[in-house]
Amino acid sequence: MSESRRHTAVLLMAMGGPDCLENVEPFLLDVRGGRPTPPELVEEIRERYRATGGKSPAVGITQEVAKKLERQLNECGDGRYRVYVGLRHWHPFIKETYAELLKDLPEQVIGVCMAPQQSSLSTGAYRKKVEEARTGLEDHTPVTYVGSWNRHPRLITAIVENIRLGLQTFPADVRATVPVLFTAHSLPERIVAMKDPYPDEVKGTVEAVTNALGNQRTYFAYQSQGRSNEPWLGPTVEAMLEVIQQAGHRHVLVAPIGFICDHVETLFDIDIELKQLAVSKGLQLERMPMLNDSAAILETLRDVLAAHESTPCLPS
Repeated sequence: MSESRRHTAVLLMAMGGPDCLENVEPFLLDVRGGRPTPPELVEEIRERYRATGGKSPAVGITQEVAKKLERQLNECGDGRYRVYVGLRHWHPFIKETYAELLKDLPEQVIGVCMAPQQSSLSTGAYRKKVEEARTGLEDHTPVTYVGSWNRHPRLITAIVENIRLGLQTFPADVRATVPVLFTAHSLPERIVAMKDPYPDEVKGTVEAVTNALGNQRTYFAYQSQGRSNEPWLGPTVEAMLEVIQQAGHRHVLVAPIGFICDHVETLFDIDIELKQLAVSKGLQLERMPMLNDSAAILETLRDVLAAHESTPCLPS
């Protein structure tokens, strides 16, 4: 092996999002597989991004995670790791990043989906993009993928700590009785017939966090169902707010355990839209902080990568 091929390329993969309001429509075009988005829906979604800063913060957050993670992985000074970011639906696209990382002549590539819960429709689609890039570039560099980390102890501890931080936003005398509403992004119901692992993956995270929380009352719902004619996984967060109100609660903390960092589904769907619905029902709704580029997510990713490299696995 040549000296120039001694490093490992770590490819962090995420959905991505528009980097400005003008790119909302082309972003949606990619999400919808080239099918045009109705103009009224484009404008509605553009307004969501306008209300939350004019672009998706997830891209910058993931790039910051990559920089910090590379620095930490190379603390011993051997420069063994280089960390890259590739996105499924916007620049830098996975195929673009893969072509760039090959120029650095890595010994191997490790793909990490920035979502703890696995699904063929989400994390599986990221892997498919990598394989398409490899085929197009006729690349034979060994590639492996980190699997599920939905119950990783560091992840669970970090979520619990952020839930406790979120509970601090409520009056001290009610914190012990504030219910926690866990959420994850909904997917089409057809994944159940496909025996997709996603519902069980989400359930695993919820159970691990619930057990660590102790006596706090918890609920679960899927959020951000898609605009299509097919049925999506439920219950919805809107329906669950009704259940929580009917149970006599007047406060609720939302814990989006299906997400790692802030993006439009947390900043708009929860912080604006769901909060407004909660107010109309007489509920005080708050949200836990996301992990973003915190020390906790970096420690989790380091552990996940260490466990992956210590486990024999066949290259793709």
